[in-house]
Amino acid sequence: MRTGRSALAAVLGGTIALGALAAQPAQAADTGIRVSKVVVNKGKPIVVGTTETKYPTVSFRVTWPAGHTISTASAMPFMYHGTTAVRAYEGPGNQVFLHDMITCNEDGSRAANCEGTLRIRPRENLDSAADATTWKLAFVALLDVKGKTRHEYLNSSATLQVKRAARATVNASPEPVVKNRTLTVTGKLTRADWARRAYSAYGGKAARLEFRKAGTTAWTAVRTVRANSAGSLKTTVKATADGYWRWMFGQTTTTGGATSAADYVDVR
Repeated sequence: MRTGRSALAAVLGGTIALGALAAQPAQAADTGIRVSKVVVNKGKPIVVGTTETKYPTVSFRVTWPAGHTISTASAMPFMYHGTTAVRAYEGPGNQVFLHDMITCNEDGSRAANCEGTLRIRPRENLDSAADATTWKLAFVALLDVKGKTRHEYLNSSATLQVKRAARATVNASPEPVVKNRTLTVTGKLTRADWARRAYSAYGGKAARLEFRKAGTTAWTAVRTVRANSAGSLKTTVKATADGYWRWMFGQTTTTGGATSAADYVDVR
């Protein structure tokens, strides 16, 4: 997974936006900077497909040592998994989600409350099914001391569950159908394959067939069907009334849920 590393912090009035700042080479040291109250995406998983960039939210509080201000001290968040924060950020491949934009408001007590977003670009940051896992959040703490920047890596307890997006399709036939005749409902389950940059068959998983009678708003569960190895779903039902048919697949620990579009069938 490759991504560029942002530099330090750009000062914008009374706030900072973590982005680029010309500075002397950073020196690893104890900065005295601390972060707390870290929350990522409001504690909820995020589901990622093959092309759309996702922006999970992040909020935290940062404090710094005496003699410094928001213009000389900051903490830049990033997410990683499968290694240490230092190796993830500095090592080959850069297996991290960087911030998109973070705004910090200083409150006058050598501290600031920060919020913003991280950035997940599936074509740049995700290349394996193993990336559908729990990512950890850490910070690069940056302290400017007489024109030289000290830095250190700060771990946090915050995590983000990243899941593969799933899709479901449906087709009910024949259309129209004679009342009380057999209706065949098919469909297919697929999910994001980050290695192939496409959606691949999601076989062996159970999906629920649901029906909504024309003129109503409530969906009724009809039966549960398990997809074959190619992700295909198929079952037969008796056609008793005009209405809509759909497949619904619930989320798993690695994959988000999916609901197909509704297919209307005219019963005559």
